[in-house]
Amino acid sequence: MLYVHVPVHQGHDGELMIEPQAANGLRLWARNFDHVTVMQPVRADAGGGKMLQPVSQIPGADRITFDPLPMAYRPDRFLRHLPAARQKIRDNIAQADYLCFSLGGLWGDWGAVSSIIAHRMGRPYSVWTDRVESKVARHNARTGQGRSALRSRLDWRPMAALEKWVIRRAALGLFHGRETYDAYARFCRQPQLVHDIHVGKSDHISPDALPCKQHAAAEGPLRIVYAGRADPMKGPLDWVEVLAMLARRGVDFRATWLGDGPLLAEMRAAIDAAGLTLKIELPGFVSDRGTVLEALRQAHVMLFCHKTPESPRCLIEALVSGTPLIGYEGTFAADLISGHGGGQLAPMDDTAALAYILANLAQDRTKLADMMKRAVRDSSEFHDEAVFEHRACLIRDHL
Repeated sequence: MLYVHVPVHQGHDGELMIEPQAANGLRLWARNFDHVTVMQPVRADAGGGKMLQPVSQIPGADRITFDPLPMAYRPDRFLRHLPAARQKIRDNIAQADYLCFSLGGLWGDWGAVSSIIAHRMGRPYSVWTDRVESKVARHNARTGQGRSALRSRLDWRPMAALEKWVIRRAALGLFHGRETYDAYARFCRQPQLVHDIHVGKSDHISPDALPCKQHAAAEGPLRIVYAGRADPMKGPLDWVEVLAMLARRGVDFRATWLGDGPLLAEMRAAIDAAGLTLKIELPGFVSDRGTVLEALRQAHVMLFCHKTPESPRCLIEALVSGTPLIGYEGTFAADLISGHGGGQLAPMDDTAALAYILANLAQDRTKLADMMKRAVRDSSEFHDEAVFEHRACLIRDHL
C-alpha cells in the first residue's frame, strides 16, 4: 500500500487522471509487487493545463487499485475529513502486506496520518521523502509574503516535530538524495539513501550524441538552463543576478528558465532592469517532458541556486543529458558529482563565485567539454527501473 502526495485529478465524467511521472512511478511499483493499492489526494478538476493521462492506461493498471483521499490542506478541511479518511486508511493497512507512505506537510498530510495509524495497529511501515519539508516551510516563513508566510511561521515547528515522530517509529526510512538523508537519518532506525527519478535508459545522452554536443560547445554563446518553479526556495532572483554579473564580465550567453511560479514576474522585472531580455528567456511552464529533456541536452550547463535542503530531480536529468551542474553547495549536488566531477559548486548565496565559474567555462571550452563527459559518468547508474527496484527490495527486506 502506498500513499503518494502527488494528486490524482477527477474530471466531470468521473475518470481519474494522473501526471506522467506519477504514472511512471506506479507502473514501476506494480512491476515490483503483485498488487498495489495507492491512496492520493484527489482534485475535482481537469488538471489546469497539466499533461495528464487516464490511470486506466498505466501499464499494469489491472494490478493497481486507486483509493483517493480528499484534498485537505486547511485545518478546517482536514478535521472535517479526518474521521472518514482514518477509517479508509485503516482498512487499506489491514489488507496490505507492505506499507510505504510519503511525507510532506502538516494539515492534510495523509502520509503522516497513515504512519500514526499503522503504528497504533502494530504494523511496520516505511516512509519516503525527497526534501526536508519543515525547512522548506521555515524558509518560506522568512522569505514569503502574506498569508502563505504567516501559515509557514505557524506550521514549521509542529511540522518538524511530526516528521521526527513519524520517522522515529518507522521500520524503514527511504530518503531521496544525500541532503534529505543527512537531515533525517539520525532519527530513523533503518535509514536508506535512495533516489526517485523518472529518466529511463533511453533518456540518457547517447555515446554518439555526446561528442557532437562537446564539438558544438567549442564556440558560440554559453548556453545555460534551469528547469523548475520560480519559487523563493529555488533562488530565481539569485539566478538572474548571476547572469547579470556574467554579462558585466562581457561573457556572451543565452539562458533559459523553464517553469512557472510566484517569482516569475519579479524575474522578468530584474531581467528588464539588467537589460538582458535578449539573453534570457522565461517561457514559463512546459508540460511536455520531452521538450524539457531536449532543452537540457542542448544546454552547456545547468545553473541552479537552491536555498533549502532538497533533492531536485532536475539535477539528475541534467547530468544524464551531459550537462554539468553549476550551483550552490549542498550535499545532494555534491554527492551526485563526487565520483567524476561533473560540475562545480560555490558557497551558498555567493553569486559572484557562480559568475566566476561560468566565465571560466565560457573561456575554457576544453574544460567545459571535459566536464560534460564527467557529468555523463556521474549519472551512468541513474535510471528509473534500477532505483524503483532498489526501493522495492529494501521494503521487502525490512518490512
